[in-house]
Amino acid sequence: MSAQSLVGRRLAEVVGSWHLYGSATPAGPLDVWLIDDRGAATCLTTGSDWCLIVEASKPHADYDMGDSGRVIVGTIGEETPFADHVGENVLEAREEHVPNTGRVALELTFPTGRVRCESWAGDLRLTSV
Repeated sequence: MSAQSLVGRRLAEVVGSWHLYGSATPAGPLDVWLIDDRGAATCLTTGSDWCLIVEASKPHADYDMGDSGRVIVGTIGEETPFADHVGENVLEAREEHVPNTGRVALELTFPTGRVRCESWAGDLRLTSV
């Protein structure tokens, strides 16, 4: 989907998924879903070619991967920079692309700041800018 379609949407909730393996502390979220005030969900995740995927999809359920651990899904509190912008409208969406991969970063501007989403070595990285 076009990231420009996020402009004008009010962020109502942020949901994430994490890979849990044994007693290790999970790293940043695997996927993040931005849910607007109308209930539309946009998933931000990374592809196998290290691109940044932005697609319309609802959060999935938790699932077990046997010996490889499990993936849990839930509302994100303060774990991502998006938490600071719940209740705010997206004012601008700016994408970055590279040859042979496509979109590798998305920067969303809110009234009180910006959040940069990028594929970093195949992992989803979210930062306040």
